[in-house]
Amino acid sequence: MKVLQYTFKSEMALHARPTTMIISETNKFKSDIRIEKDNITVNAKSLISVLSLVVDKGDTIRIVIEGSDEEEAYNSIKNLFDNLED
Repeated sequence: MKVLQYTFKSEMALHARPTTMIISETNKFKSDIRIEKDNITVNAKSLISVLSLVVDKGDTIRIVIEGSDEEEAYNSIKNLFDNLED
């Protein structure tokens, strides 16, 4: 299991465009990928589920990755989040 934690700095936080980018990236992998916020866990491969978290500026999420390609998924998702708010 690999875990990535991310705190949103932008006013835009997790709106439609970055959510679509995350969904596109997570769907490239076989691993189970979940996003957690405030004790709520959703499937990171589902647009509606991720948007339902209502992530705002200052919120922290955890991305939990488990599966056969978790290392590759972690690296790819980390890269995406490292550049998400540029």
